[in-house]
Amino acid sequence: MFLSVWRAERLKLRHSPMWLAFFLLPLIPAFFGTVNYLGNLELLDDLWYSLWTQHTLFSCYFFLPIIIGSYCAYLWRLEHTGHNWNAMLTAPISRTVFVLVKLLQASMLTILSIIWTVLLYCLAGCLCGFSITTFPMQEVLIWMTGGIAGGIVICAIQMLFSLIIRSFAVTVGIALLGGLSGLAMTAKGYPLLNPYALICLGMKANNPNQVISYPQFVISCILFFFAFTLLSVWYLVHEDAKTI
Repeated sequence: MFLSVWRAERLKLRHSPMWLAFFLLPLIPAFFGTVNYLGNLELLDDLWYSLWTQHTLFSCYFFLPIIIGSYCAYLWRLEHTGHNWNAMLTAPISRTVFVLVKLLQASMLTILSIIWTVLLYCLAGCLCGFSITTFPMQEVLIWMTGGIAGGIVICAIQMLFSLIIRSFAVTVGIALLGGLSGLAMTAKGYPLLNPYALICLGMKANNPNQVISYPQFVISCILFFFAFTLLSVWYLVHEDAKTI
C-alpha cells in the first residue's frame, strides 16, 4: 500500500515545476550572500566561516522556508483540485499512509535543497579564491545535518497548513511569515521554541562558532515533528467524515 502511493507521488513530481524552484531559488541567496561577503571583506575576515553566515542567513530565514512551503503546497495541490479530494478519501488506503508518503517526499526534496545550498556555498568559496584545503568539511557536515533536521520539522508544519488550506499562495506566505517569526525568536534567544528557527539553529547560520545544546535541539525537533505530523493525520481522518 505504502509503495503504491509512493510510486503515484513520484509520478506527480517527475515533470513538476517544483524542480525549477529547486534549482533557481537557492541561487538567489547564494548570489547575494557572496556579493555581501565580497563587499565587506574588512569585517568578514574568517574566509569559509564568514561566507557561510552570509549564505545561510539569507537562506534559513527566507528562501528555504519558502521552498519547503512550496514543496508541501504542491504535494497537496492536486488533491485539492476537482474531485481528487473525495477520490483520495474514498480510496482503500490508510489516511496515515497519505500523510507519511507526502511528508517523506517533501523531506527528500528538502534534503536535496539543503545539499544544493551547500554545494553552491562550496562553489562560491572557490570563486572567491579560498583554498579547498582549508574547507571545514567536518563542521559543514554537522551544520548540514542540523539544517536537514530543522528543515524536516518545517516540512511537518507546512504539511499541516497545506492539508487544511487549499490556496498555494497562502501556505507559502505562511512559510515566509514562519521564517520571519523564527528570526524574531532567535533574536530574543528562544530559537528552540519556534519550529521555523530550528533550521537556522541547526545550520549555525548566525554564528558558525555558536555553542548549542544538541540534546535539546534534537528533542525540540522530535517533539515538533511528531506533534504536527499527528495533527495532520488527525485532521485527515476527521475530515473524512465531514467531506464524504
